Amino acid sequence: MPPIDTSIEMILFWALAGYIIGSIAFGMLLARLMGLGNLRDIGSGNIGATNVLRTGNKKAAALTLLLDGAKGAVAVLLARAFAGEDAAQAAALGAMIGHCYPVWLGFRGGKGVATFLGLMLALAWPVGLACCAVWLITAALSRISSLSALAAAASSTFLLVFLGYGEMLLLGIALTLLIFWRHRDNIRRIRAGTESRIGQKG
Repeated sequence: MPPIDTSIEMILFWALAGYIIGSIAFGMLLARLMGLGNLRDIGSGNIGATNVLRTGNKKAAALTLLLDGAKGAVAVLLARAFAGEDAAQAAALGAMIGHCYPVWLGFRGGKGVATFLGLMLALAWPVGLACCAVWLITAALSRISSLSALAAAASSTFLLVFLGYGEMLLLGIALTLLIFWRHRDNIRRIRAGTESRIGQKG
């Protein structure tokens, strides 16, 4: 953990701010604006970029990926600028929880992969870039988005230590566990050989 220099009240404030920013469901918003239908009725019913891609609209999927990643980065950068590194980590966790469990959608959100990568890039860009590389390599080899997410998340804890960001280790472990929890159904399908491939329509 980083040194706790910010007051508990401010840390809680930035955690809440991160949650609110993270809970913006860009996938749902873009699908409605672009006339793609209700994502809950498409594919896995998830609100993330992978499910948006199942509509066949690559532009919408790319925008969802970028915006979901950006909201994680924005939460971290704002907290760091106005408070400090401890608040930035609190905002990161808040943004991740906000994406996965947004109050506006009955706590039924996404799986947090793009948001995870965005906040990692903002917290420690070498680790974020390495996680993105792991995702891309795994995706190219397997064509399975969920497996790529799991590989990127699992590698992050080792990368944090290896690249000298040990003060983020507890946060990294928490984010990794959250991603694995959100992908528990995907893990079952991967083991059964029935997981859908990238670009496959619902």
